Amino acid sequence: CAASYLIPRAVAGRMPPRSSTIRNSLARLFDRDTFTEIDSRVTPRTIEFNMDRYDLTGDGMVVGFGEIDGRTVYCYASDASQLGGSIGEMGAMKVAKIMDLAYRNGKPLISIWNSGGARIQEGIRALEGCGRIFRRNIRFSGVIPQISLIIGACAGAASYSPALTDFVIQERHSGLLFITGPKVVKASIGQDATFESLGGVGVHAKQSGLTHFIAEDEEHAFTQARALLSHIPDNSRQKPPQRSQVAAARRSLEFDIATLVPESANKAYDMVKLVNHLTDEPILQVHEKWAQNIIVGFARFNGHSVGIVANQPRVMAGAIDSAAALKASRFIRFCDCFNLPIVVLVDVPGFLPGEMSEKEGIIRNGAKLLYAFCEATVPRISVAIRKAYGGAHIVMNSNNILSDFNFAWPTSEFAVMGPEGAVDILYRRDIEADPGRRPELLSEYRARYTNPEEAARMGFVDQIIEPRDTRRIISDCLKLLRDKDEMRSRHHHGNMPL
Repeated sequence: CAASYLIPRAVAGRMPPRSSTIRNSLARLFDRDTFTEIDSRVTPRTIEFNMDRYDLTGDGMVVGFGEIDGRTVYCYASDASQLGGSIGEMGAMKVAKIMDLAYRNGKPLISIWNSGGARIQEGIRALEGCGRIFRRNIRFSGVIPQISLIIGACAGAASYSPALTDFVIQERHSGLLFITGPKVVKASIGQDATFESLGGVGVHAKQSGLTHFIAEDEEHAFTQARALLSHIPDNSRQKPPQRSQVAAARRSLEFDIATLVPESANKAYDMVKLVNHLTDEPILQVHEKWAQNIIVGFARFNGHSVGIVANQPRVMAGAIDSAAALKASRFIRFCDCFNLPIVVLVDVPGFLPGEMSEKEGIIRNGAKLLYAFCEATVPRISVAIRKAYGGAHIVMNSNNILSDFNFAWPTSEFAVMGPEGAVDILYRRDIEADPGRRPELLSEYRARYTNPEEAARMGFVDQIIEPRDTRRIISDCLKLLRDKDEMRSRHHHGNMPL
């Protein structure tokens, strides 16, 4: 674990100036004059290694509660002005106390991080304190929402708590998350690295998937946290917040669908634009920069919050790779924890094939996505937009894994594989004998096997709907499913292929 003094001055310079303390920040995050700090006089139990040179009142942590948009929220935040915000025994005790209060009262929990990790001066006592925090992150997971804001360098043990929470918001210029800094990396494995290459937003928002949202500055991070909370209930026993009824909820989609979704399955389009046409307001994307071949995020239908899962044909034709499967699985499980219905828009050619995909574990990771959908008990609605091929069709909330409603546009296709490949296999000899027959055989195959009418006749699709009616139908189904309650033992869980 990295103590505060192991973070060089170059990184310490990222920390907010003393005139802008963490208490000033909390005053801006919470509604005006609502934040109440507790345990502000707590100090370290023992003084070690020249710690007496510093004023450690509060022991590097600020904890308390207040209101955000009128809702009670609990919070703990590292104070970088005290030994770099390192986590000491008594500071960790404060954090554990406020976490317990949030849990007992069923309220959201926000953490703000700018910390050098476990305090080296306190040794095992600091490490045990970190363990208390981690244990509560895990125990309260899925019971109360937990959101982490990274506004400075977050090193060593301090990086694990955010990783255990539901969402991580990382400030672009100052926020860093890493296990150890460049000097330790150089000394231990001989690798030259920088703080940005180890823990910047380019690493965690685009490659590792640790960071869910990128904030341009601290104020933007607070805005994103508020937006998140507007979609999430206080705890797992409540329904998501509802906004006032939206007059346009039952409107038809009055636009030329051909300009948005090409009829040809081989042409790309932006699924985000389609989502935004369907919903009350633009989607709040989660993991927008990671695994961009799939879209997940929060939106509203008729004022009610839902989780959106949709393939993105603009990236890798919407094929599912390991990263996409992990991204969607985690989001689906969050929605299931906090009673958010899931709306799925399907346009998927299959799982990404190839040696690299297999080595990355596409079977194991794809199974996680299948498991997440099957495990979810919240309302689940799917709309096939254009294509649903192979195992990816099953995995994307199909009728066979007990989604509540499945609809299809007239342009959709259902098949074990793409029609072109299927025809080349099934009619290989005919095509070899007369290559000119291939278009005719392809047309015949589409009409007989991939047409959504066939899926509807077999009961695998509940209805073939006109694109302009999609919003209205989803809104009606969500209303119908509002009181869905699938009884399962709260103490049972299967062995997800993690």
